[in-house]
Amino acid sequence: MTATLYFGGLVRPGEQVAARGVKLAGGFAKFGMREGDVVALLLRNDPIYTDVILACRAGGFYYCPVNWHFTRDEVAFLLSDSGARALIVEADLYATVKDVVPAGVQVIVSGGAPAGTHDYESWLAAQPAYAGPVVSPRGHIAYTSGTTGRPKGVLRKPWPVGQAEEGQRRADKLAAECFGVVPGCRTLMPAPLYHSAPSLITQTALRLAERLVIMPRFDAEETLRLVEAHRIDLVYMVPTMYIRLLKLPEAARRRYDLSSLRFIASTGSPCPPEVKRAMIDWLGPKIYETYAASETGLITVMSSAEALERPGSAGRPVGEAVVRIVGEDGRPCAVGEVGLIYMRQPAYADFTYVGNDAARKAIERDGLVTLGDMGYLDAAGYLYICDRSADMVISGGVNIYPAEIEHALIGCPGVLDCAVFGVPDAEMGERLMAAILPEHGAHVDAAQVERWLRPRIAGYKIPRDVTEVAEFPRDDNGKVAKRKLRAKYWEGRERRV
Repeated sequence: MTATLYFGGLVRPGEQVAARGVKLAGGFAKFGMREGDVVALLLRNDPIYTDVILACRAGGFYYCPVNWHFTRDEVAFLLSDSGARALIVEADLYATVKDVVPAGVQVIVSGGAPAGTHDYESWLAAQPAYAGPVVSPRGHIAYTSGTTGRPKGVLRKPWPVGQAEEGQRRADKLAAECFGVVPGCRTLMPAPLYHSAPSLITQTALRLAERLVIMPRFDAEETLRLVEAHRIDLVYMVPTMYIRLLKLPEAARRRYDLSSLRFIASTGSPCPPEVKRAMIDWLGPKIYETYAASETGLITVMSSAEALERPGSAGRPVGEAVVRIVGEDGRPCAVGEVGLIYMRQPAYADFTYVGNDAARKAIERDGLVTLGDMGYLDAAGYLYICDRSADMVISGGVNIYPAEIEHALIGCPGVLDCAVFGVPDAEMGERLMAAILPEHGAHVDAAQVERWLRPRIAGYKIPRDVTEVAEFPRDDNGKVAKRKLRAKYWEGRERRV
C-alpha cells in the first residue's frame, strides 16, 4: 500500500507515487549510485520528497535534506561532508548555490534545467524502473550540531536484509505509539520536511496511510480547513504552531469540523504546559508529546492525560527505550536529581556520525548515549528535561546551535567576545540573545549584528536581541558560564537553569 498524495491542487494516487519512486531509484542507479550512496535535497516542501523517500527504500540510498534557508557556505559544507552523489534542487535555489556544488555531483533541477543539469520531471519520465539487488531500505541523514558548532551527519546503519522486516515492524510500533501513524490513517504534514520528525513521519505514512496531505508551508487557518476537507485523523505540529492556532479568532477556530482528529503529535521542543492545556481544552485529549533525537530515535511519549497530571514532563520511556540519569562523577542519579540523560532505543539500528566515528564513541557509556541534555526522573519513571544540550536553543521547534553563530559573530568589528543563548519567547518558545563584550570604546547594537551576520548564516539564526556586558561569568575551565547569563531570564519558569 502507498498513500494517495495531496499537495495543493495535486492529487497523486498511491500506485503513481510508488511508480515514481521506483523510477527515481532506477535513475540513481543509472548515475552509478550504489547501496549506501547519498542524494542531497535542497527543496521547500514538495512532492519530490515522496519520490526520493521511496527511491531510497528501493535502492538502499540515503537522502540528506538541506535546509533551504541555509547560506551558500552552509550548503557547501553539507554537500561535501555528506558525500552526496546527486543533488535535487529547486531552480531558484540552484541559482544561489550552483557555484558551490562539488565536481562530479549530478544535479537535477525542479522547475527548469540550466546547462549541465537535468530537468527533474522530464528526466524522471525517461528512467527505467529499479531492477537492482534487494537491499536494506535507507532513510534520511539528519545534520545536527554539538558544542563545536560544526554540523555532524547522523547516519543510521541499516539492518541486515534478513532482519529488515522485523526492524521495520518494531519501528512502526513506535511510530504508532508516539506519532499515531497506523494503517489506513489520514495524515496532514504542515511542517518542513527537511526536519527529522516530519521526515520520519512522512516515510512511515507513505507506507501505511490511506492519504498523505503535505502543506507547502504552515498556515494556521489553512491547517484547520484541510483537517475538515480531508477528514484528517493525524497531524504533526510543533508548539509554535499550537500557539498560532490558539491565536486565531474564536470564530475561525469554530468554523471548521475537527471531529475527525484522533492524534496530534509533537516533538522537537518542549511544549509550555499552559499551551498544551489550552490545546487539550479545545480539541480534547488528543495531544501527544515525544522526546526524541536524530541519533536515538523515539525515547519517551506523553499523553494528554499524563500531561495534565505531570505538567512539564516529557513522558515515560516508550517501547524498549532505556533512560538513565548520570551525574558528573559517572554515578547513577537518585530520583529527582538532575544529571546527564543517557538513553537508547533498541528498536532502531545503531548510528554513527558521517566520517566521525570518534564523536560517536565519545558520547557512549555502557551502551547508552548522551547528547548533553540534562534532566531527571521522578519516582514513577517520568522524564523531565531541564536543559537542552546545555547551550542549544529550540526556537519554533528548530534546533539552533549558538557556537556556530558565535564563530561568525566574533569577527564583527567592535566585538571582543560574545555569547549567544536562548531566552523565553511567548510564541517561539525561545529566541536568541547575543551578549557582547565590546572592544574598548566600541558600541555594538542589534542592527550592526544583523548587518554582519546576514551574509554569513541563515536568517533564522541571527539574534534580534543584543546586550552589552562589562565582563562574562566564566567556569573554572575559562569558558563562558552561559547558565549564569540565562538565569535571570528564566527565573520563575518551569525550566531549570
